Amino acid sequence: MGKDEDIHQGGGNVFSSLGFKSWQKKKRFGIHVGKSSSIHNHAKRKCKDLLKQKQSIQTSFDRQSSQTKLEYKIRLKASIEVVRNLDITAMDGPILNKRVSPVRLLLTQGLEFRGHREDELSLNKGNFLEILSWYAERCDKICDLVLKKAPKNDQLTSHKIQKDIIIACKIETVKAIMDDLNGDFFALLVDESCDVLRKEQLPIVLRYVNRCGSMVEHFIAIVHVRNTSTLCLKEVIVDYLAQHSLSLSYVHGQCYDGASNMQGDLRGLKTLIQQESKSSYFIHCFAHQLQLTLVAVSKKCLEMGELVLLVSNVLNIVGGSFKCMDDLRESQAEKVQEALDMGELETDKGLNQELGLARAADTRWGSHYKSFKNFISMFGSIINVLDTIVVDARALEERAKAKGYLNTCQTFEVAFMLHLMRDVLGITNELNTSLQKKEQDIANAILLVEVAKKRLQKLREEECDSLIDKVSAFCVKYNILIPNFDDFYVNSGRSRRKVANYTILHHYRVGIFFKIIDWQVQELNARFNEVTMNLLVGVACLNPVDSFSNFDINKILIMAELYPDDFDENIMVTLKNQLETYIVDVRDVDERFSNLQGLVDLSETLVKTKKHLNYPFVFRLVKFALLLPVATATVERTFSAIKLIKSELRNRMNDEFMSGCLVPYVERKIFNTISDETIMNTFQEMKTRRGQL
Repeated sequence: MGKDEDIHQGGGNVFSSLGFKSWQKKKRFGIHVGKSSSIHNHAKRKCKDLLKQKQSIQTSFDRQSSQTKLEYKIRLKASIEVVRNLDITAMDGPILNKRVSPVRLLLTQGLEFRGHREDELSLNKGNFLEILSWYAERCDKICDLVLKKAPKNDQLTSHKIQKDIIIACKIETVKAIMDDLNGDFFALLVDESCDVLRKEQLPIVLRYVNRCGSMVEHFIAIVHVRNTSTLCLKEVIVDYLAQHSLSLSYVHGQCYDGASNMQGDLRGLKTLIQQESKSSYFIHCFAHQLQLTLVAVSKKCLEMGELVLLVSNVLNIVGGSFKCMDDLRESQAEKVQEALDMGELETDKGLNQELGLARAADTRWGSHYKSFKNFISMFGSIINVLDTIVVDARALEERAKAKGYLNTCQTFEVAFMLHLMRDVLGITNELNTSLQKKEQDIANAILLVEVAKKRLQKLREEECDSLIDKVSAFCVKYNILIPNFDDFYVNSGRSRRKVANYTILHHYRVGIFFKIIDWQVQELNARFNEVTMNLLVGVACLNPVDSFSNFDINKILIMAELYPDDFDENIMVTLKNQLETYIVDVRDVDERFSNLQGLVDLSETLVKTKKHLNYPFVFRLVKFALLLPVATATVERTFSAIKLIKSELRNRMNDEFMSGCLVPYVERKIFNTISDETIMNTFQEMKTRRGQL
């Protein structure tokens, strides 16, 4: 009683009655918490005891025998455990050692739980009940304890129970990820996607370096957002991170798609997060096609948007049937043979191969460059097939579409846009390909960025006239009308009475050619600005490939200066000394670092050899380099999982249920490490249950 009477000692009543005012002083919380015997910790233990079902008043009144508790545990375990190594011949072992369960099996395989009808007359009661019934028939230890033979009010098979078990699995999976993160720095990977009901979903993925030095990415949640404004997105992310005692101050990297509200400079989510954490740098993800971003920027030009739509529609109608494809191949073969006969083409191994219709798409696998290039090469054959469709197609709608596309294709504007985009995307194609290579060569990629900028500038200043000449020759070849470039330009979408006060040549040179090239250069400068380049150069210098051949202390120190909150002036002096000792150690002395293949190998070896303790600031910088999401596809894999989990047949599942199914499915490796006892305890603590463990 003596201790309880002195409850206000040491600020024990500061939150309950007096009020706390020093929120800006972090140390005050530590003083308030105190040691294990403090008032705060004493109250915390009492609160935990109060939440335990075993110590509740209801449990005291409803005492259950050990046998009843065992039977409840068996029923619950039968609903939780997973089919990991299903061996029907080994079904006679102890029930608590079995690895057979509906929930784990269905979660890890992304299968449905419920059936359309689950009554006794149904021949298919759904996966959950059918698997549980199948297992009960083959296991004598549980056949008398589950389903019909279980107490009517405690069968643990209802939809609510299934959902609670799923949520418990998700809670423990996320908890395991947070334990692995251990309050360390992380990168934030976020994107937007619509599910089958067109509801906007926001997957959240964390990228961090674990205790073993390995770089890992884990999907922790998917949140439904009603408003996709940047402020709303930030609020959703902050709220979810706060639930797990994380804050934006620990974010040391960001990765988004090309949507303006996600990564835009002015009001984008990237900028809002950088205002809270200066070190949360956004890096263009090498796994995302740079070409897609450049094409998206070019679509600000109306003519470019029309071209992309036209090419897509033409390829769809031409490649929409086997007959059209056969006609296209025959026409192309005839034109190749004709060109060979006239000496316009050379013959050699690998030359003049059959071209396919490369459909460009807004995915990392699509290639607009290849699509435009092949469209020009096969232009004559495409025109012939469209002409055939106009004459021979049975459906009036198909003939009308083909005629419209045929007329549009045979214009100078389309020919000009095709050649312009082929040349522009051709300049950045090597850079785009280099960024997507599995073996990341950041040093060469940085050089290719500068090469692409210089080539684009040269194209702008010197090659406009030659491009127009090339397009004019193309138009002569295919009988396309060439306009008089000195005439005033007339917009095809406006009345001819409203003639522009500039010429057709000015329109193509200034209104299209200069604009598109300038937008390309601006986008490259935005994605590969000075800060980004310094970060990438620093990452390349830390890379251990070829016995640390790119190592440069000065460039690494420039990278460290970009993290002022983590490397102050005193630490920078220490870092320089550590780097000088570190490079001699790992390059010339320790042979264990001689054949490393990347930063991940370096980080893991530093931890394995305990050199991360000898060079803590070097290891911190290596960790920050790994946090930069240079190449990742985890969020895209989550999108694929969304389509699998929430399909047309499962379109009524709510957001909580979908998140509960998605997290264990995507993170099944971690989910499979969680014990059944842990899941059962979480399930039991979620609410008061009839059964007791």
